[in-house]
Amino acid sequence: MSSPILQPRLTDLGEPLNAVTFCVVDLETTGGGPEDTITEIGAVKVRGGEVVGEFQTLVNPQVHIPAMIAVLTGITDQLVATAPTLSQVLPSFVEFSAGCVLVAHNARFDVGFLKRACAQLDYPWPDPEVIDTVALARQSLLRNEVPNVKLGTLAAYFHTAVTPNHRALDDARATVDVLHALLERVGNLGVDTLPDLTEFLHRVSPQRRAKRTLAKDVPSAPGVYQFVADLVAADGTRRHQVLYVGTSRNLRKRVASYFTASETRPRMDEMVRIATKVETTVCRTPLEAEVLELRLIAAHSPRYNRRSKFPERQQWLKLTTEAYPRLSIVRSVGDDGAHYLGPFRRRASAEEVQLALYNTFTLRQCTTRLSAKKPSPACVLADMGRCAAPCQLTVSTDQYEVIVAGVRAVLAGELPAVVESVRRQLRSLIDAERYEEAGVLTARVEELSRALLRHHRLSALASCAQIVAALPVDGNWEIHVIRYGRLVASALALPGDSPLSVAEAAVASAEWVAAPIPPQPAALIEESERIADWLEQPGVRLIEIDGQWSWPLGCGPQASVQLRQPGIRITP
Repeated sequence: MSSPILQPRLTDLGEPLNAVTFCVVDLETTGGGPEDTITEIGAVKVRGGEVVGEFQTLVNPQVHIPAMIAVLTGITDQLVATAPTLSQVLPSFVEFSAGCVLVAHNARFDVGFLKRACAQLDYPWPDPEVIDTVALARQSLLRNEVPNVKLGTLAAYFHTAVTPNHRALDDARATVDVLHALLERVGNLGVDTLPDLTEFLHRVSPQRRAKRTLAKDVPSAPGVYQFVADLVAADGTRRHQVLYVGTSRNLRKRVASYFTASETRPRMDEMVRIATKVETTVCRTPLEAEVLELRLIAAHSPRYNRRSKFPERQQWLKLTTEAYPRLSIVRSVGDDGAHYLGPFRRRASAEEVQLALYNTFTLRQCTTRLSAKKPSPACVLADMGRCAAPCQLTVSTDQYEVIVAGVRAVLAGELPAVVESVRRQLRSLIDAERYEEAGVLTARVEELSRALLRHHRLSALASCAQIVAALPVDGNWEIHVIRYGRLVASALALPGDSPLSVAEAAVASAEWVAAPIPPQPAALIEESERIADWLEQPGVRLIEIDGQWSWPLGCGPQASVQLRQPGIRITP
C-alpha cells in the first residue's frame, strides 16, 4: 500500500489570518510636519473578524492646534486642555497593541508619529509587523472600481458601518471594515496567512509563494542546502540538476526566506521558480558547512552561484629550472623542482607581481631556450640595462645564478631587497614629479607583498601532515582534523564530553589524504583559506600538529608600510 501524500499544515505556511490579532490605529495630529504632535489616538483590536478591544483618548499636545486642523477634526485647544499628555498616554497604547500586527490607513504617517513619540520619550519601540491598508487597496482593487484609495472613498465603496469623520476612533473603526473587505478580496488570490499577506503587499508572485512548501521538511539546524531541479529531457530521461548551494546556521529559516519578500535578487526569483525540491545536509560545525558548500559548488558548478565556481581557474608564477631561469605564468604546479608563487585568482595579478620582480632583478624576460655555450640575438631590454643578457653570454651561469638566488629569496618571503630597490626608484621619480609612475611601482610591490602573504599562509598549512585543533563556542568545543590543508574530520564536544576523547575519535575516522605537490594544498584553495581563517581565530587550541605551521618573518603587509614611511610620498 502506498504511503499517503501529506499536505502541508497551516503552521508550516505561517499564522492563518483568522488567528492574527490586528490592532487598527488612527491618529489625529496638529499637522504633518516633523515638529507636529499627536492630539488623539484611536485603536480597535480585532481577531477572526471580531472586535476584542478598543482604545481611545485625546492627547494634550501642549502646543496650539492650528485653526485649519481644528475645523477639520473638531479638536480644539479647549477640548484637549484637560487631556493627558503624550508621555502619560503612550505607555498605555503600547501595552494595548503589544503582540498585535499594527494596521493603519497610510501607515507611514501614523507609525511615523508613534515611532517619533517613542524616541522622544525614550520609550522602546516594539517594532511590530505593519500592514498599510492603502498599499493593500492599491494591490487588490482595480482602477475602474474606485477613483482613489482615500479612507472615505473605500468606506463608501465597501459600505462600512462607521463613516470616517477625521476623529481617531471612528476612522479606526472604518478602517477595520475596510481591512476585512480587502482581506476577503485577497483571500480569493490565495492569501491565507500573515506571510502571504506580507508577500502580497511586496508583490511576491503567487507561484513563488506556493513554493514555500519546499521548506516544510527542512530542519532548524546548521548546515548546507541545495536547490535542485528534476528536469525531463526530450528523450524522457530525468536529470538531477543542482541550481544553487548555500549555508546557514538555521537551514529552515534561511530556505523559507527565498519564498518571501526579503529575497529581492531577480536571479533567485528565477531559481525558485525552476526548483522542484530542496536538499539539506546538517553539519556539526560552521567550518564543516562552509567546506561542504565549496566542494558542492566545485562539483556541480550551479548556474545560480556566482562565487567559488571554477576553482581550476588559477595562476601560478613559476621560476623555471632552465640553464638561465626565467619567470613564467602557469596554470598548475608540477613536481619539477621549480619554485612557485601563488595561486593568483587573476592573471593580471600574476603579471603585476612578475613586473615587480623584473623591476628589481635583471632576469631575462624572453621565452627563447638559451644555450650556456652558444650566443643568441639580444633584445632591446639588454640595451636598456634591464636584462643581464645571458643570450649574449655576457654573464656566466654562476653570475646569473646570483640573480636567480635573489629572486628565490624573495619568493621565500624576503622582501627587503625589493623594498630598498623600489625606495631608491621612488625618490628619483618623485624628484622628477613623475607621480603616476611612482604610484604604479608602489602598487606592484604591494601586490607582491599580498601574494607572498597568501602563498606562505597556504603553503605552511599545506606542509602539515596533520593538525588537530579545537575552539570553544557557547560551552561546546568545535574540533577539526586538517591534513595537508584539507578538512578531513569535524566533531562537536558537548558539555560533559571529553574534548580529547572526541578529538581522538575524529582522528580515527578521518579521511586519508595523499601528500600534495608543494606548495599547493590537498584541497581547493578557498577551502584551505577558510581553514586558515578558522585556525587564526582567537581562542583556537592546537591539540596536535605534525609539521611546521609558520610564515617567513619578512613577508606580509610590512612592505607597503615601509614604502609609505615619512619622506616618500606618491602624490605631490
